[in-house]
Amino acid sequence: MTVLVLTSAQDVTADLVVAELHELGVPLVRFDPADLPGEVALSTEYVRGEFRGYLSTGGRVASVDALRSVWVRRPGGAAAHAEEPSPWLAEETDHALYGMLDSTDARWMNHPSAAARARRKTWQMRVAHRSGFPVPATLVTTYPAMARRFAEQYRHVVVKSVSGKSPGDPPLALPTTLVPPDADFSGVAAGPTLFQRYIAKRADIRLTSIGDTHFAARKTAEAGQVDGRFGDTGHSWQPVDIPPQVVRAVERYKRHAALTYGAFDFAEEEQTGTWWFLECNQGGQFGFVELDTGQPLARTVAEWLAAEPG
Repeated sequence: MTVLVLTSAQDVTADLVVAELHELGVPLVRFDPADLPGEVALSTEYVRGEFRGYLSTGGRVASVDALRSVWVRRPGGAAAHAEEPSPWLAEETDHALYGMLDSTDARWMNHPSAAARARRKTWQMRVAHRSGFPVPATLVTTYPAMARRFAEQYRHVVVKSVSGKSPGDPPLALPTTLVPPDADFSGVAAGPTLFQRYIAKRADIRLTSIGDTHFAARKTAEAGQVDGRFGDTGHSWQPVDIPPQVVRAVERYKRHAALTYGAFDFAEEEQTGTWWFLECNQGGQFGFVELDTGQPLARTVAEWLAAEPG
């Protein structure tokens, strides 16, 4: 049976897992939905109760009813690379491809519908609370007065993007930033803005959850550091044990979110050592953690994908 990998050609993280699948001797097909139609072709039949489907790319043909798993990494939009792209063609292609794949018994990492919901930070906050994580007080608002009151109540507050990276080529990453004491909140009315109580941290934690297996890594933060994605602290990621209550919360979160993979980010509080939930990226990178720690993340993903359905 075959593993299907849906991602862009430039995805280095996918390259790591593909190499592991080759080492395991597992057949796989990799392509970007942006290349359908064109470099990728599909055909599917629903006749007298029988289902047959085929995908081809690079001279290889895969029977989709013989898929063991589908890894949705960072695919492009359907038909984005077509000779004459259009919103209508993109919608038609998206429905054809994912409708066909939904007709199989393959396992997903992660299913597109679950992934779409899991990207929403405002939804994440609610699920994290219900799962048992400590979550910093958070406000998303277009009311300047609400933003001002929140900042006055919690005193040390950060502002961050609601949706993550802004669109563009290349996409723009917006750093989490401390709100100054004399901030003018009138601009909040122009669009939803996310404020959160600032956690003075001694380290960043990245917990990578793959199926039933969890790996955590810790990177010491500099004094006053706000966003661990920017700036060189001089420290590398190191493996760290996961508190049992965090394991339980991760597993509850993933069940509620219907995720098989999640990259969880925490701030380890300076005074208490508490792991405060910041977000869960359903398609988060892990290559940089494996490079520093030696944790077998790519191998674990490959083994999950290679397991027999059911």
